[in-house]
Amino acid sequence: MSDSFYLSDVEVKQIWEQMCLDMKSDLSEAVFVTWILNNPLSKIELTNNEEATCTFTSPTAFHSNNFKKNLGGKLVQTLTSLLGRKTNLDFKIGTPIRTNGPTSISHTINTTNTPPRESLPSSNQQGTQSQQYQQYSGQQNAARSKSFQEMKENVFGINKTKNELEPTSPRVEDLFGESNIQNMTLDKAKVAARQAGLRPDFTFEKFAVSGTNEMAHAAATAVSQRPGSAYNPLFLYGGVGVGKTHLMHATANNILKNKPETKVIYCTGEEFTNEIVDAIRNKKANRFKTKFRNADVLLIDDIQFIAGKNTVQEEFFHTFNSLTQQNSQIILTSDRPPHEINFLESRIKSRFEAGLIVDIGQPSFELRTAILLIKANAQNMIIPMNIAQLIASKVDSARKIEGVIKLLRSAVELQNKEINEDLVNKILKSEQTTTSQRLKVTPQDIIKAVANHYHVKQTALKGKKRVKNLVTARHVAMFLMDSELSIPLVEIGRWFSGRDHTTVIHAKKKINSELLNNELMQRDVSALKMSLSAISR
Repeated sequence: MSDSFYLSDVEVKQIWEQMCLDMKSDLSEAVFVTWILNNPLSKIELTNNEEATCTFTSPTAFHSNNFKKNLGGKLVQTLTSLLGRKTNLDFKIGTPIRTNGPTSISHTINTTNTPPRESLPSSNQQGTQSQQYQQYSGQQNAARSKSFQEMKENVFGINKTKNELEPTSPRVEDLFGESNIQNMTLDKAKVAARQAGLRPDFTFEKFAVSGTNEMAHAAATAVSQRPGSAYNPLFLYGGVGVGKTHLMHATANNILKNKPETKVIYCTGEEFTNEIVDAIRNKKANRFKTKFRNADVLLIDDIQFIAGKNTVQEEFFHTFNSLTQQNSQIILTSDRPPHEINFLESRIKSRFEAGLIVDIGQPSFELRTAILLIKANAQNMIIPMNIAQLIASKVDSARKIEGVIKLLRSAVELQNKEINEDLVNKILKSEQTTTSQRLKVTPQDIIKAVANHYHVKQTALKGKKRVKNLVTARHVAMFLMDSELSIPLVEIGRWFSGRDHTTVIHAKKKINSELLNNELMQRDVSALKMSLSAISR
């Protein structure tokens, strides 16, 4: 059985003050005062399995969450060093007792302090039982005294010589060990990514994959492993919020992770245009050419922005040729494929088409749910599955999902709200994520969306089989065609193997009835409308 005991208030204060001294040199004065002094160490529990739990008292949940997120790693490192054992952090909300920070620390502890006693046996426990308890209690106190002595020697240096207390110089093996080199490489990659303007949270690990984007994900992964030779250029296109920019950044982040010295340039089509204009105006064209034509990886978001701008297209054409000749990787994104970009020069279109062009479709209901859970987890938020599905059924893109998560987080941290359906519905209503306008889609668009949602083939959906899941999907498709497209019932029937208009009427009544009481049907129809609204013309 694992036993534990708490350090006295005096010992806790001494360790906290020492911790402040160790951390103060690494933090700015504002950060130190705001987060360290306002969240003091209030309790330390030691266990026989060589672990310690340090509890900090914060005035609000907002303080504790941000304190843990921003300084948790540094706290664990410092306290583990001070206590000489594995350290865990705990945070509680209360009124912290503030001090003026670290004072002069005496490397001694009041040895008269003793650990708390075990709970005494009840008064009806007599004889042998009492003797056994006294023997057990004596063993525990002896063990604790030993633990305290070891802790005092480890933390405060009692019974150690002066030479033992002085820090020793690091060995060459430590400085150039494999773990240190790996950490240095990761740090360099992070710095390079930050300098290039890449988002650190846009990685492959945080990208949800489904049938609508698996081809793009596979291509981006291949490019990140073999830049300049896998697919060059890589052209990703799709609507708003489908993950084009995420994949672009993830590719570059992975390249830098493997080779931090890679020269990566990221910009939008508008920023590329503005740089050319500034270079011409200020007579610094050579500087512009040196910058872009020496890149190892060039990323341009929304390349369609350069269409119709002759001077910009001219410069981009020569930059493109220069980079491909030296096997530099080019990754481009657009809201449409090259052949649909009006006023884009044919010679540029042909070069785009020489690489790999990948369409990223609108995320399905399941993918939106997965994206939401991934992004919530990255924000240290726990969202129940039913709430995640509710949001995914009413939000049509990853970008809007991010906005909803931010609003939920602020409601939880700043207003102490609980995540439930009422809060979500209130946020979604305020964001006006739903639309009352009719969709501008074709019957085939509806059939495709419904087939994808219910995981059935389009041919089966339009066919004559009357399997239960097919019948439900078919009724939903007929309902959406009638409510959103307002086409004649006879025409709707023709899309489904020439069924009679009475079949369509029955389908409408069936779905309308389901929508009144069936929560799952309400969610399905809402999710389908969101998917269709994203492609509405």
